[in-house]
Amino acid sequence: MTPQTYRQAVNEWRKERDETIRKENGWLALSGLYWLKLGKNQIGSDPKSEIQLPERIPANIGYFDYNGKSVTFRAASGHKVQVNDKQTDFAILQPDISENPSYIKLQDVQLVIIQRGNRMGVRMWDNQREERRSFPARSWYDIDEKFRLPATYTAYDRPKMAYFPDITGEKSEFPVDGYLSFAFEGNHYQLDINKENDGTLFIRFRDPTSRDETYPTGRYLSADAESDGKIFLDFNKAYCPPCAFTDFATCVFAPEQNLLDFNVTAGETYLRREN
Repeated sequence: MTPQTYRQAVNEWRKERDETIRKENGWLALSGLYWLKLGKNQIGSDPKSEIQLPERIPANIGYFDYNGKSVTFRAASGHKVQVNDKQTDFAILQPDISENPSYIKLQDVQLVIIQRGNRMGVRMWDNQREERRSFPARSWYDIDEKFRLPATYTAYDRPKMAYFPDITGEKSEFPVDGYLSFAFEGNHYQLDINKENDGTLFIRFRDPTSRDETYPTGRYLSADAESDGKIFLDFNKAYCPPCAFTDFATCVFAPEQNLLDFNVTAGETYLRREN
């Protein structure tokens, strides 16, 4: 791949990343996150509802009933909703971590139950949100090929469980399948990875740029695995977690062992925004 072709490929990848967060039911359409209490949680535009929907939605759609382990939906009299594209007035809801989550649609609003540790919540997308159009474009360092580094993947004998901090202030437990080792400017490093269902080697990392140039809790990166078996860590494709774009994401951040001691001046930057 020539330098020009490489730069074009990275720029196209970055453009696609910016478009993805603006899609229907994308990160910029997120408009609410509500943690469920035990018992009934009313859904509707009524200000007294536990799950507060936009004003264009009826005042009382029904309620979620949470028993501490599972969540059901019961519609108010005269109402039905779409659950996974089927009209119903009652449903046992599968959370987002299941193989087949239950997505509820109300006009152009979408809801899903999320499970985080021992808590259950409701995530809401509103596809009329102005942010889908007005949110600033994502910003990036200039492409620098010195940050595309060959790496070696080493699997652990068996996946080990490790704790990763998350946006709620708690720690989530994930299996760590192995690590990627690489060299940069004469020094050797390794990063623990999580292996995705499709085989992708996914990394959460931090570096000193997180103090003032990149996202404070670190960035994400997927390793490039080529057809000949070679693996590259291309930090030009490092990107911010969804929490950089919305207050309603539940991001998981880099573990302590994935802190790098050199400035990764590649990939996505982050503009601190005043609250």
